[in-house]
Amino acid sequence: MSSLEKRKTAELPDYARIRQMNRGSYDRNLAYEILDAGLIAHCGFIHEDRPMVIPMAYARIGNKLYIHGASTTRIVKHNSEGVPASLTVTLIDGLVVARSAFHHSMNYRCAIVHGTAHLVTDRDEEIAALAAITDHLLPGRWDECRDMLAKEHKATGVLVLEIEHASTKVRTGGPVDDEEDLGTEIWAGVVPVVTALGQPFSAPDVPKETEVPASVPAARKKFA
Repeated sequence: MSSLEKRKTAELPDYARIRQMNRGSYDRNLAYEILDAGLIAHCGFIHEDRPMVIPMAYARIGNKLYIHGASTTRIVKHNSEGVPASLTVTLIDGLVVARSAFHHSMNYRCAIVHGTAHLVTDRDEEIAALAAITDHLLPGRWDECRDMLAKEHKATGVLVLEIEHASTKVRTGGPVDDEEDLGTEIWAGVVPVVTALGQPFSAPDVPKETEVPASVPAARKKFA
């Protein structure tokens, strides 16, 4: 660990420190890159003195992450005043197959962020967040949709988490076998894991002449 990394680690609260730096970093730009490439985030918070982890759609705007859900859900309803929270996005790039079960692993990129989540009460910020979440999955989709109804706004809650601490863990490369296993006839290598969006299927009530909107191929390109 470099002297700079040691200083950064010493300044962090214990919960945000990376224990083993061989795969970890505090590179915020790398964390943003991983967050922007992910499809789903796992959000952790405490409810009634118990840990809760919920998979949610999300979007990043600058140094802030936005998640949304029904206004009656626990993560929204009970955390309007602010709650310590964490959010993790993991991208799996490959299965690492070694000659021994002990050395099997995965190639992955993971971003972990910590901050305080609270309810968005400003209407303009709420709309911008909902647009960003929609467009994160389907670029340009917000403008293709009809305007939200008042009852839909009322039924939706948006939480914002300002990123206070960010770290990453990344593994790349092939298996790390014991020297005595090298060259044996047991196969070893990497099985790539690819995330891709398939061909879209129109809903049964969509008129046949209706073209697939631009947001769909944009999403397929983004997550190719």
